[in-house]
Amino acid sequence: MSAAPTSAKAVALRVELDINGVAADVRADLATTLLTVLRDELHLTAAKRGCNQGVCGACTVEVDGVPMRSCLSLAHGCVERPVRTLEGLLETPRMQALQRAFAASGAFQCGFCTPGMLVAAHALLAADPNPDEAAVRRALSGNLCRCTGYARIVAAVRDAATALGAASGGTA
Repeated sequence: MSAAPTSAKAVALRVELDINGVAADVRADLATTLLTVLRDELHLTAAKRGCNQGVCGACTVEVDGVPMRSCLSLAHGCVERPVRTLEGLLETPRMQALQRAFAASGAFQCGFCTPGMLVAAHALLAADPNPDEAAVRRALSGNLCRCTGYARIVAAVRDAATALGAASGGTA
């Protein structure tokens, strides 16, 4: 009889991450995802574990200002790259405008996809303060919603852009 193969135990290493502008010193092995660190180590739960395969977008965060799937991003790959979760973006005028617009237009129902949608929309409005409908749909195309049909979400993002433009005198 042959012995069953043994697997090497993963070794957790110290990793320092910039999460929402705060240095987070965590232990993670080389295969630990950013999502696992955010939810299980740092207790930041806005990024949701949906498909865990990078398909649904529920775990979207900003890394270097770019929307990323935290379930596919390795924690060690985010060293020296600022990570912003929904929790870290809540106080920004852009996110506040998005939240008001989502609430006003009924852009969410069950709410599971909402954090990922908001983070993706935040990154879009940072890059393009006045996106047309096609640009919004492209930016949100990696975020799945099983409840709304997207029309209200797209309208909410455009309404937030309009509100931000009006608040800044058209220079948002």
